[in-house]
Amino acid sequence: MLAVRACRRAMTGAVLAAALAAAAAAQTAPAPKEATWIARDFKFHTGETMPELRLHYRTLGDPTGEPVVVLHGTAGSGAGMLGAGFAGELFGPGQPLDAAKYFIVLPDAIGHGKSSKPSDGLRAKFPRYNYDDMVAAQYRLLTEGLGLRRVRLVIGNSMGGMHVWIWGTEHPDFMDALVPMAAQPTEMSSRNWMMRRLIIDSIRNDPDWKNGDYAAQPKAFRAASVFYAIATNGGTLAFQKMAPTRAAADKLLDARLAAPFAADANDFLYAWDSSRDYNPAPRLDRIKARVLAINSADDERNPPETGLMEQALKRIPNARLHLIPASEETRGHATTGMARFYKQQLQELLAAAPKRSM
Repeated sequence: MLAVRACRRAMTGAVLAAALAAAAAAQTAPAPKEATWIARDFKFHTGETMPELRLHYRTLGDPTGEPVVVLHGTAGSGAGMLGAGFAGELFGPGQPLDAAKYFIVLPDAIGHGKSSKPSDGLRAKFPRYNYDDMVAAQYRLLTEGLGLRRVRLVIGNSMGGMHVWIWGTEHPDFMDALVPMAAQPTEMSSRNWMMRRLIIDSIRNDPDWKNGDYAAQPKAFRAASVFYAIATNGGTLAFQKMAPTRAAADKLLDARLAAPFAADANDFLYAWDSSRDYNPAPRLDRIKARVLAINSADDERNPPETGLMEQALKRIPNARLHLIPASEETRGHATTGMARFYKQQLQELLAAAPKRSM
């Protein structure tokens, strides 16, 4: 019994030490700097043009460092990639994306964060952007706004992961390495699209939406958002651990429904709808960068049992998949927000990927 207690104390101490080390690394990484760049006469794929498209971004590190681009997920922003689970594992001293070595750029995509979006005033008259428009805007920010000619790495999560696939196909000479996470390079389809359609339709079919000209947020908006998040995110084993009884499940759901909710319905609708024509598959042969695709085995939106990822990677030289095993510690589609599950593989990629000239 004494041995067991000693072992438990040792394990607890090790966990605490690891947590303190991660916190210390996050604290010693430089604070992010924020700025906004205006893309003049930005043309959307629809043919519509905005005289001034506002693109907000954050940076860490010195501009003389090797550039790294970090792309966020749907309804998020670059700020969401600065938490302990991601930045705290990657951006600190000695970590894979040490901000003392790299110049890290975190853009807010069109329709997100502090970049131009429907809620700025245009509402449902805002151009119906798609992922190609979002990547085109990011490219202009990096090349025209920041003067970058190439980057070491483009890494992104969820929607950001899908953007990474588009980056590789549309600008194959711009980067040395690509890390698309929680994303497949295949057409938006199956449950992934059906669930997105449901959240979009829930907003559009709510009488309170009023074709985007509402005075108050549509009543269906909050419930639709929580429904989508639980149905497509969180992990089966993790949810079973958190809510093993009906009472526990009700408590968890009630907390989700009561949580602060400041999102805008038009912004939210546009963000999910922007994935409608995502499909980099026909152009995968254009990718030149070394690719490390990272998915979780319990990803509700990108289930590995379809075999779609393996089929796609066969078409890309120097591409491999790191599939994180499902467990009570993973969070389904959200797993890749926790860099501890793949920071070693990312470090190995950066050590192996050759630096290509423009």
